[in-house]
Amino acid sequence: MESPAKRAVCDVEHAQAPSILLKVTESPDPAPRTLAWTGQDDPANPQNWPQARKWFVTLLASLYMFVSPVSSSIVAPALPVIQDEFRIATTLEAQMVLSIFVLASAVGPLVISPLSEVYGRRPVLQFTCLFYMVFNLACAFSKTAAQLLVFRFMSGLGGSAPAIGGGMLADCWRPEERGKSLKLYYIFPLVGPAVGPIVGGFIMRYSNWRWIFYSTSILNAIIQTIGVFALPETFPLKILQESARRDTKEQRDTKPRVDYRDSVRKTWTVIATAMMRPAKLLTTQPIVQLLALYTAYIYGLMYLALSTFSAVWTDVYGESDEIAGLNYVSLALGFTLSTQLMAPVNDHVYSMLKKRNHGIGLPEHRVPLLIPSAILIPAGFFWYGWSVQAKIHWIMPNIGSVLFGFGIITGMQTITSYTVDAYPLYAASATAALTVFRAFAGFGWYPIALVVRLDL
Repeated sequence: MESPAKRAVCDVEHAQAPSILLKVTESPDPAPRTLAWTGQDDPANPQNWPQARKWFVTLLASLYMFVSPVSSSIVAPALPVIQDEFRIATTLEAQMVLSIFVLASAVGPLVISPLSEVYGRRPVLQFTCLFYMVFNLACAFSKTAAQLLVFRFMSGLGGSAPAIGGGMLADCWRPEERGKSLKLYYIFPLVGPAVGPIVGGFIMRYSNWRWIFYSTSILNAIIQTIGVFALPETFPLKILQESARRDTKEQRDTKPRVDYRDSVRKTWTVIATAMMRPAKLLTTQPIVQLLALYTAYIYGLMYLALSTFSAVWTDVYGESDEIAGLNYVSLALGFTLSTQLMAPVNDHVYSMLKKRNHGIGLPEHRVPLLIPSAILIPAGFFWYGWSVQAKIHWIMPNIGSVLFGFGIITGMQTITSYTVDAYPLYAASATAALTVFRAFAGFGWYPIALVVRLDL
């Protein structure tokens, strides 16, 4: 029986499985020449690249995705100072400096991800990161609260680059390998929200809030410089188009075309179609809708914890701001343990179920790992909340933080793997659809977090 995910793929623009890239199609017209992979082992296919090269691309992608989550949370320790300097009336308005970046991250993927499926991953990634750096640096020179909010929103648009990451993994790794790729890919993006407040706290101790934006811009510049020289293009369509252009130049063939339907359309038609794809997936695919809602829920829980975390340690346990920031290490530990331990389990479960299914792998083979995630998230939050309310030794709420951090990332990893497997050709657009709900959840939880914080 055909899986729901496979039927969903066919529903969206009658998308074909990526196997169309692995065969040469004969054209009835002898003049045009259809270009595709030369075979299953074509070295130009990113999935056939040497393991070392694929790991290097995954590491670079992870580093690119690290900057945005760090930027989203690093300003948290500086909010009281920013509120005083710009005479912001309420704490809720001051929180907008932090949360508006997350809001922009909900808008950016709707543009960035589809464009990466038209122009390729590399140029879109480089441009968005440059866009982020310009406006993030502008935040440091803000003279008013309005300027800071506008620049912060614009930098958040450029910081939406993580939406491309899922597509890059789909480009480079076969389904049975994607779990282990997440082991490396998720390290930096997922520890970013926990590392940000720690770094921000120490910057505020020894410098001023403007250096928060200087430091993240410098970090982005270093990573982007490496990427300019070392990051290759991974999107198959773009690689095949470049190959077609080279063949045209060498053979003076004016009618080469690629084995993708989109490539023979006019440029603006392609762009319009691509731009509508995330919205189409989100409004017509029940699978994407359910995953988006669940992702938004667990992501909102994570940001609720991040928003109130510092206050727990300063108000309940009486720790200084710097020491309180170190407790974010427990969240980072939970995130890291999940990426390192559950990623190989993800591949093992997938391979085992694929073998049972007569060698046919299905996206549904990723689902079993949602079970431990669904158990650990509420268990960890209960442990954390109960121990804080009872004012038990500080190690107890940190243990709870490790547990729910582990569960949250296990769930997000599993959902990402499922989505990439279900929509391999449009992985970036599918993950962008999830990112929209996720970012809105992160933004929407901040007012709730303030209420919770005031009740501590």
